[in-house]
Amino acid sequence: MSASRAPIILASESPRRREILSSLGVSFEVQPSGANEEGLRIEDHMEFVRAAALVKLESVLHANDQAGRFVLAADTIVCVDSQRLGKPVDEVDAVRMLELLAGREHVVQTAIALGRVGEGVLECRVVETRVWFKSASREELERYVAAGESRDKAGAYGVQGLASGFVTRLEGSYTNVVGLPAAEVVALLVDHGALDQWP
Repeated sequence: MSASRAPIILASESPRRREILSSLGVSFEVQPSGANEEGLRIEDHMEFVRAAALVKLESVLHANDQAGRFVLAADTIVCVDSQRLGKPVDEVDAVRMLELLAGREHVVQTAIALGRVGEGVLECRVVETRVWFKSASREELERYVAAGESRDKAGAYGVQGLASGFVTRLEGSYTNVVGLPAAEVVALLVDHGALDQWP
């Protein structure tokens, strides 16, 4: 079990992010950010995901009065060609996204941002993973979406579930594709003293 001064505040309701932090033995509590990154008008994918994580982080930092508490925020996007895929709005949108990914390579980027109440933003890092999907028929993709796994997931898939059957190759952090790059999060927390030690 990692040592920590006080539980880290996770600025996310994502069950995947909670599971990854728990698996790392990091003590945390959830305080979701009410921030909405949809209004960000940034063309560059990496700058967008960085800005989105920082918006979430700053929202929770400003809403908290417990000086010295560390806050961790994250945002994940899926990029294919010049397109940036967030969460699908409905099943039709989910199938559209998956058709873009089928039979080719795409990139998953997650920005992880750490701050401290009373001090502000400490650092933001972006982690990139390349993922290759096998070819798939529209019927296969529709059945996948009908199974319910596309909801609330960037790029309309969860690599840890049924969609693992589409993935032929992955280069980089697997947990990044799930929603939070584990090794990079540990390094960020240790580097800034949010964790005294790990594991």
